[in-house]
Amino acid sequence: MTGQDEQIGATGPSQPGGGLRPWMIVPALGALGILLTFAVELLSGTGDDLPSTLIDRPAPEFSMPALHADAPPFTTADLKGGGVKLVNVWASWCIPCRAEHPWLVALGKERGITIHGINYKDEPEAAQAFLDELGDPYTLIGTDEGRVGIEWGVYGVPETFVVDDTGTIVFKHIGPIT
Repeated sequence: MTGQDEQIGATGPSQPGGGLRPWMIVPALGALGILLTFAVELLSGTGDDLPSTLIDRPAPEFSMPALHADAPPFTTADLKGGGVKLVNVWASWCIPCRAEHPWLVALGKERGITIHGINYKDEPEAAQAFLDELGDPYTLIGTDEGRVGIEWGVYGVPETFVVDDTGTIVFKHIGPIT
C-alpha cells in the first residue's frame, strides 16, 4: 500500500476534523419531514376541498350566447324545472376536460342525464371541433369569456355543478369526473 492509499482508507479521504457529525443530519431530516408532510396533504385531497359559497344557493343570474349560432342563449331560467341537471365548465384547450369527456357522454346520451355546458374562455371553432371529435353530451352550451365563471366561483376547468329542479346549486366537483 502506498502512503496515498493509507490516507484514503475504506471510508474516503480523511480530512482534518472531518467525518459526519450528527448536527449535519438535522437540516436534511427537517427538509425531508417538510416534504413528506406536503406530499401527504397533497395526495390525501379529493379535489373537492375548495369550498363553494354557492352550495344551497340559487345559481347566479347569467345569460350567455350559445355555442351554436342557431341555438337560443343559455340563461339562468334554463336551470329551473325539468329535474336535476349537471352544469359542466369545460374548454377545448383543457387536457383534463378531454379525459372526462367520455364520462359526460355516457351520463348525458346513454343515461339520460341533462348536462349543460359552459364553454370557458375558448374559441368557438376549437370548441366545436372538440365536440365533433369526442361527441356532444350537452343539452345547452353557453360561451363564457370569463364573467360567468367568476360569478359561479370557477377556479379552473373542468368543474361540474349539480343543480336541483329549483335552480339551486347543491354540489360542486372540481376537476375531471372519472
